[in-house]
Amino acid sequence: MPATDLSLLVKAAEQAGDIACRYTGPAARRWDKPGGAGPVTEADLAVNAMLEDMLQQARPDYGWLSEETEDGTARLTRDRVFIIDPIDGTRSFAEGSRTWAHSIAIAEKGEVTAAVIYLPQRELMYTAAKGKGAACNGSPVNISSATVLADTEILAAKPNLQSHHWQGGIPPAFIRSYRPSLAYRLAKVADGRFGAMLTLRPSWEWDIAAGDLLVREAGGTITDRSGNLLRFNNPHPRLNGVVAGNRALHGELMAALDPAGPGIAGH
Repeated sequence: MPATDLSLLVKAAEQAGDIACRYTGPAARRWDKPGGAGPVTEADLAVNAMLEDMLQQARPDYGWLSEETEDGTARLTRDRVFIIDPIDGTRSFAEGSRTWAHSIAIAEKGEVTAAVIYLPQRELMYTAAKGKGAACNGSPVNISSATVLADTEILAAKPNLQSHHWQGGIPPAFIRSYRPSLAYRLAKVADGRFGAMLTLRPSWEWDIAAGDLLVREAGGTITDRSGNLLRFNNPHPRLNGVVAGNRALHGELMAALDPAGPGIAGH
């Protein structure tokens, strides 16, 4: 089933890319969501409408969780659920950048089993199915073999380096880089370009689900900021941050994090 589901997700991602690329980012109509939840464009909504129609017709017994669809409780009664971010990196898209992605995943009883992260304007199609490995444009990808954190590029936004996150108030030494799409950051860890990534603030499931499987199938380790394995299709679909990388780097980052630091309960 994961392999069959993956074929469906690839087709859906390709159609999503075709739709999104019809819009020129800065010219696309844009709104700000209430409560400071970030921007949404007409491209996000068009992609979401297509995906909801296509995927739910193909798998009517699967639940649905998407950033751009009002959430409900029906998905909690389903063994399998689609977890979708129609455009991850909407700000980047709206600014005319090419670094945004379609993030599409299926979770079964809390575990992601099929996933696609597609960057149409970079011609990058990342895919993974449970037990089948991870790939980019059809070629297998593997996690970085780096073992020295101080010499390794880690994807992290600046707020993650604030002292209250780290034991002793000092983050570990590493080379910090950044990409605007959280899904893309996870994909770049899966393909070995970066040694690890972390985001220590509460993170929505739709930003993380596809990348979770990519990292695991590429041989990596991915948890929340407290070291717990990620589970999906939660009643409140938010995770307590994400730390991903190979086992050695993940372990170093976890050892340096302050376990009493701010987590999802206090956000």
